[in-house]
Amino acid sequence: MTNHWNDYQHSDVFMAIGGNTAECHPISMRWIEKARKEKGAKLISVDPRQTRTGAVSDLYVPIRPGTNAAFMGWLIHFALHYRRDNGDYVMADDDVGEPVYHEEYVKHYTNATYLVTEDYFSPGADGLFAGAIEDERSDVERMMYDQDYWVFQTDDDGNIQRDMDMKAPQCVFQIMKDFYADYDLVTISKVTGCPKESLLETAKMFCETGIEGKAGNILYAMGITQFTHGAQNVRGIAVLQLLLGNMGIAGGGVNAQRGQSNVQGATDMAMLYHIIPGYNPMPQQEAHPTLEDYLEATTPADGWWVNRPKYIISLLKEFYGDNATADNDFGYDWFPKLDGYDYSHIATFKLISENKVKGMICWADNPVVSGPAGERSTREYMKNLDWLVSVDLVENETAAFWKAPGVDPAEVDTEVFILPASNSFERAGSKANSGRWIQWQWKAQEALGECRSDLWIANEMFKYLQKLYEEEGGETPEPITNMKWDYDGEDGEVDLEKVCIALNGYKYDTWDPEWNETWNNNAKPKPVTNFVGLADDGSTACGNWLYSGYYNDYEHPPTMRREPEKEGIGSHLNWSFAWPLNRRIVYNRCSADPDGNPWNPDAPVIWWNHNREEWVGNDIPDIPGGWDFEKATEHPFIMLENGHGNLFSSGVNDAPLPIHYEPADSPVRNLIYPDATYNPVSQRFYEDHTVDMDDAEEREKYDVVLTTYRVTEHYQTGSLTRNIPWLNEMMPELFIEISEELAQEKGIKDGDKVRVNSKRTDQNGHEGVSAKACVTKRFKPMTIGTPDGGEKEVHVVGLPFHWGYKGLATGDVTNDLCPSVGDPNTTIPESKASLCRIEKEV
Repeated sequence: MTNHWNDYQHSDVFMAIGGNTAECHPISMRWIEKARKEKGAKLISVDPRQTRTGAVSDLYVPIRPGTNAAFMGWLIHFALHYRRDNGDYVMADDDVGEPVYHEEYVKHYTNATYLVTEDYFSPGADGLFAGAIEDERSDVERMMYDQDYWVFQTDDDGNIQRDMDMKAPQCVFQIMKDFYADYDLVTISKVTGCPKESLLETAKMFCETGIEGKAGNILYAMGITQFTHGAQNVRGIAVLQLLLGNMGIAGGGVNAQRGQSNVQGATDMAMLYHIIPGYNPMPQQEAHPTLEDYLEATTPADGWWVNRPKYIISLLKEFYGDNATADNDFGYDWFPKLDGYDYSHIATFKLISENKVKGMICWADNPVVSGPAGERSTREYMKNLDWLVSVDLVENETAAFWKAPGVDPAEVDTEVFILPASNSFERAGSKANSGRWIQWQWKAQEALGECRSDLWIANEMFKYLQKLYEEEGGETPEPITNMKWDYDGEDGEVDLEKVCIALNGYKYDTWDPEWNETWNNNAKPKPVTNFVGLADDGSTACGNWLYSGYYNDYEHPPTMRREPEKEGIGSHLNWSFAWPLNRRIVYNRCSADPDGNPWNPDAPVIWWNHNREEWVGNDIPDIPGGWDFEKATEHPFIMLENGHGNLFSSGVNDAPLPIHYEPADSPVRNLIYPDATYNPVSQRFYEDHTVDMDDAEEREKYDVVLTTYRVTEHYQTGSLTRNIPWLNEMMPELFIEISEELAQEKGIKDGDKVRVNSKRTDQNGHEGVSAKACVTKRFKPMTIGTPDGGEKEVHVVGLPFHWGYKGLATGDVTNDLCPSVGDPNTTIPESKASLCRIEKEV
């Protein structure tokens, strides 16, 4: 989140899109309802299904799964092409009324004024931007981009050329106006299947926040991200919020609602393969053979990331300790580097199928249930593994893949190890919530039997491996043997304080004279106050620069603080710690106008005190300490090299502007770009894996749109909740939600058994997914447009994904139906929109 949960109380309009906040994030509804009750805030629910969020919303807006970017494109179109005039909104020229977008914010705080290279052009019918070329690295047909076509014009000194009037044809603002002219009301209604009246009402309601003193808040979850164009969906949200001036202000922002309490923390710690802690890019063998190469390639000329050398060298110092010196580039040669392979989820299982990955540790992960289907099922791929380690609370479907229905255990040679883990309340430690608040959780009870904490398991596993490499050697042992690993505490447990100080950062080879206790008779190191104290000379060590400051005091660590504020706007700066630097709203320089005065005096975040000539307020200013007023005003988005919010971005792989592409499995061709369908740059590994739009027989065979979601009674893949009897009583079996109209067409009654198949299950010889029919009004048929100018009725069905073949309650695996295709930026699989056929079981 750019903002945080408490801050919702300052929102004037909420848009919940791609998420069911009432059921999946119930605490958020406390703050939403507070804003609705106390200031008359409005709630918009955008979802293919009428959820419990939609049931209590002021406006429910149904859209077809996979058309989020088109929907956001309409709102961007409205902000750019409509004007406020005499209390109404009209499409008009610039000399009529007032703009819908926040003109002063856009001009000063975004890159709307930047001039794009003359080589750039927006897509035509093929849906391709300038710079499109064939991706020769791929085994299947896909495209990639030469992003030199997306750069900005500069003068001889490298300064970006700008048009402050935003009139030049090649300025970002005019390029956007031209690009989004195609995302008009009639077209987007045909694309999304949403009635024009609902689209127009949404635009009026939400875009009303584009004025001073108002705040619009967009909440989203996996219904935005799990697409082959998921990054475009998120970018669409960000672009709209920038246009309306909703970034950096109280009650605004782009707010991803995480699916569990520490997903944010896991991401911060680089659980994804392409980053290292603190969102630094992973080094690559060919591109970054030396530390100098890496830092030169990844350190920008301006913005906060000029400090990357301090963060990386401090990270290396924590990794390798005394072994990391300036003479050996602080151990950079030992640090892991990408070797050219894609190690994302889909790609890793492809490598397993090709016998290129022979062992796997699944840590609190159940990919047999959560992952999509490939040429074969995930279970089939895993037979190629020599060994598998499952770290979990129970034996889940992944650990038991060798005895899944239809699998002969005698044919599986994989050696499986199950390590019993402890539950969250059986261990202490810090958790980072969706709002980036890193809060300490104290242990409530001891773990059962031989169950151990994740930290204990990781510590013991690494120590044993390090000892083996030291005693027996092996291929390239140095990255393991040279690691600084000294986190042991008393009685064989891990010393949490040591780990926390390692993350926070400390002065290397120093101690804290104010503290008398010692770690195993060694003086405790002196923690740095925050990341400003990190250095690039090896004098500091830090496991994650973003967390620097969260544990900088041995007696009173900020992560353990629990002091609510007595007055203010709900920032609660003495309650836990939020990264970065305890800042609760990122980019909060944008909460004040160019003169330093708050846009909204009723909920001021920070402002310039003209008498004291300093920034003050209700939050930690998002402004580097050495910057003067002018520098902070010229560079309000400090994490971006050019200092302005990116309406137009070259930082993504598939499009500089958010664009509508159909899902890989789509019931119709792209109405806006008729020669394109799915994202041409999307992650694809298998030929003939999705429904062929040119094959009439296939289109007729798989004629129903499928989306997936969660229910309140079960959690994720159900490993834990399906082993709890009373939750199984409340939600005993897999069901499929079907509209009354589709049920009548198929001869299906409420409670009937239904068989669901997709192209993947048919190709794999799979029997498909069996589910009980829930005939409901929550889904309705949608009327969408076709490229020939006609119309087509589309049915949408929904399946939860919590079931599998282990536990007290079992059921088929929903994600077996979904394609192994992913977003080209995040590689997240497309689980929220695919095609299927359904039939009543006889």
